Amino acid sequence: MEFRVTRTTTPKKRPPEAGLGFGKHFTDHMFRADYTQEQGWHDARVLPYGDLGLDPAAGVFHYGQAMFEGLKAFRGVDGKVRLFRPEMNARRMATGAPRLCMEAPGEADMVKAYHALVRVDVDWVPRGPATALYLRPTLVATEAFLGVRPATRFCFFIIASPVGSYFAGSAGLQAVKIWIEPTEVRAPRGGLGATKAGANYAASLHAAMAAKKAGFDQVLWLDGKDHEFVEEVGTMNFFVVLGQTVVTPPLSDSILPGVTRDSLLTLSRELGYKVEERPLSVKELKSAHRAGNLKEAFGVGTAAVVSPVGELAFGGEKLLINDGKPGSVAQNLYAELTAIQRAEKPDTRGWLQVVE
Repeated sequence: MEFRVTRTTTPKKRPPEAGLGFGKHFTDHMFRADYTQEQGWHDARVLPYGDLGLDPAAGVFHYGQAMFEGLKAFRGVDGKVRLFRPEMNARRMATGAPRLCMEAPGEADMVKAYHALVRVDVDWVPRGPATALYLRPTLVATEAFLGVRPATRFCFFIIASPVGSYFAGSAGLQAVKIWIEPTEVRAPRGGLGATKAGANYAASLHAAMAAKKAGFDQVLWLDGKDHEFVEEVGTMNFFVVLGQTVVTPPLSDSILPGVTRDSLLTLSRELGYKVEERPLSVKELKSAHRAGNLKEAFGVGTAAVVSPVGELAFGGEKLLINDGKPGSVAQNLYAELTAIQRAEKPDTRGWLQVVE
């Protein structure tokens, strides 16, 4: 795709970096491209942030054909702006779209689009520690029709938001309290769990809101068949440290193949930790806790990076982990990954792309 750029004539006031929060502010511009069967992907452009102008009968509203990605641009200690592993996000959308009967742009075109938007809104990339410019590429069905079938028209757009900590009010790594959900399911086997479909997040809201009302930060999701095996925590992949071993559930069609997950597994091995990707049951977590072997638990994802878990709760029982404080493995992995993202340490794996 060839891109054109139309710059805004009414730029927004930049928000102060202190207290950015997550997803509260949006940059001056967005990226958009459209798809029809006749033209393929066309009219790719960076334009002022604004409404999409969708028909009320658009397929996204009625049949849920919608998916998105999330990645970040970081301002390094040298002042350069870099995207972190953008090709993985493009690949995940390209491979996930067919599951929703959607057409995604080519992977190379999506990466070019990320660069194009960040290049135009580069002044929005914050400079402070634990900040970034978060990009939200999104793919939706735009064809106007009623009748259950796949749409034939789509819109791919990207918006960007300067962000700080994902969990409001937190400074640095702070442990969160998690409710183990015994009945509701984020995504069953054979469903959409391995894609970033909007439906997965809609399915998670009810239990997450109930958990927050009960004083918890998020939900630990279990498998949809027996409610026995751990899958994800909130919107993140889940890790534990059992004794001296880092353990995370294996990927499946109900678990999202997270970019941060993949990165931290690589770093864990390089830092000398023993790593296992295997099924992890609630029964094993309880047993490990009783034996004093449940040393740490943490969620990992683009938004929060690493989120230590200080407490797991279910029914009337609570598992206090590491005295409710972040553990050394979570802190080491967080420090290592963020140092690479901010160019404080050399990128020896080719994970970063400079925006020029």
